[in-house]
Amino acid sequence: MKLWLAFISLVVLLSSCEKAINFKLDSTQASLVVEATIENSQPPVVILSSSFDYFSNISAELLAGSFVHNAVITISNGTKTQQLKEYFYNTQANLKVYYYSIDSSNLAGAFTGAFSTVYTMNIQVNGKTYTANTSIPALAKKVDSLWWKKAPDNPDSSKVVLVAKATDPPGFGNYIRYFTKVNSEPFYPGMNSVFDDQIIDGTTYTLDVDRGVNRNEKIDMENYVFFNKGDTITLKLANIDKATFDFWRTMEYSYQSIGNPFSSPTRVTGNINGALGYFGGYAAQYKTIIVPK
Repeated sequence: MKLWLAFISLVVLLSSCEKAINFKLDSTQASLVVEATIENSQPPVVILSSSFDYFSNISAELLAGSFVHNAVITISNGTKTQQLKEYFYNTQANLKVYYYSIDSSNLAGAFTGAFSTVYTMNIQVNGKTYTANTSIPALAKKVDSLWWKKAPDNPDSSKVVLVAKATDPPGFGNYIRYFTKVNSEPFYPGMNSVFDDQIIDGTTYTLDVDRGVNRNEKIDMENYVFFNKGDTITLKLANIDKATFDFWRTMEYSYQSIGNPFSSPTRVTGNINGALGYFGGYAAQYKTIIVPK
């Protein structure tokens, strides 16, 4: 009886010690967010937007108002310097997406990306200046061949796995990012899209290639990796520099940690001086395979 009374007293004591804790996060000043890319044989593309508060209620109106306009953006390859022009396109949801690229009415200083070239970007907007550097590496790591195989342990006989054979050149420091395009879809990056060569340095190897994902849609975590019979699949394998690798490695880790209370906090590593985001160069190779029905 005494033991029972002691237990009840302990429960009451612990219950009385509970205290609700409310966190109030201070509002922060919006930061410039930069997504800038340049690929071999392609013009540079830069998207500027403003960051949101952590608890912002994301809506189409909020997204539409986040784009940053009237910026002066120049990109140099060391020989030529071009000033970019602002454009927009309409999405299927009738949302205008604004971006900056080469001025088609003034091509005197225009250039496209080239292998083994360093680029410097300068952004002037709202009285501030932001800078970044990137490089398009040599096309060192290449895809030798593609094929498909039946999805293992899957009752759906229409599902297939894409397999690639690739060669990594000797010497550490070769970084890649990959994307897949299925039929008329856009290119989507893999759930884990960036890799280094710490394990496979200087070897020829084969690996299963997961299907790229649209992170704006709900992802079927059990089946997203598979393709279907009848698909036309294009693999885009891009050699990237260390800064681009670090940005996407930390960004994808942060994305996959959302909602996990046991994950470690991750700081996304960008390369824009004074702003969030990245300026990345891509040395891209494309290979296409048609899976018969």
